[in-house]
Amino acid sequence: MPLIAHLSDPHITTGALAAEPAAGLYRALTRVLALEPRPDCVIVTGDLVDHGRPEEYAVLRELIEHFPAPVHLVPGNHDARAALQQAFELDETFYAAEYDAFSVVVLDSLNPELGDAGILGSEQLAWLDQTLQDRPEVPAFVCLHHPPVRVGIPGMDAIRLVDGPELAEVVRRHPHVARVLAGHLHRVVTAGFAGTILSVAPSTYRQVDLGMRADRPVSFVAEPSGFLLHRLEGSECVTHLVQVSHTGAPVTAY
Repeated sequence: MPLIAHLSDPHITTGALAAEPAAGLYRALTRVLALEPRPDCVIVTGDLVDHGRPEEYAVLRELIEHFPAPVHLVPGNHDARAALQQAFELDETFYAAEYDAFSVVVLDSLNPELGDAGILGSEQLAWLDQTLQDRPEVPAFVCLHHPPVRVGIPGMDAIRLVDGPELAEVVRRHPHVARVLAGHLHRVVTAGFAGTILSVAPSTYRQVDLGMRADRPVSFVAEPSGFLLHRLEGSECVTHLVQVSHTGAPVTAY
């Protein structure tokens, strides 16, 4: 039964504030390795680093290059496309990875012209439509940074995916999409989306306050960090929350 570990928003940086985000990501990855059975892969849904600087990606690469399982990186609004591609020798920042029992489809919603909001655009949506047609016999996980729906946190809803309805049109045509995986919110959020389920993972660094009043600014709280674990059994998918920072769970160093 395949297992997919879904991490998000590590915000790796350098300098005086570098220790906590790096330790948060490392703790999450060592917790992934202690799971039994061990997940088939890890997906990190964006804001990989905090400022998009090459030196931040160098730290990220150092943290994951010896990890003994595939790690699929998704760009977020804090990332920089060229620096990410150079650091990890990526031809494209949207791509598909095929496993025997499932597919991982990574999308790039980064658009600096929109500030912190995201967009996929017609070309990438057409690519997604074609890619999902290639393996309709196995479940697919569609991964992006920006959630495509409003979640009731006004400050975060203002910077969601701009073309969420267009993404929904594509996903709805492909019933084998088991989950749409996202980050950006620094919270666990679940919603129905286009005939499947949207799963938003918490940050491995820090969480966003559940501020649902219209005039309340986005702020951070010291809630537990963690990640989501998606378990496939045939075409059925079940999602678990795995807490990391506030637990005495086993970890495995690498």
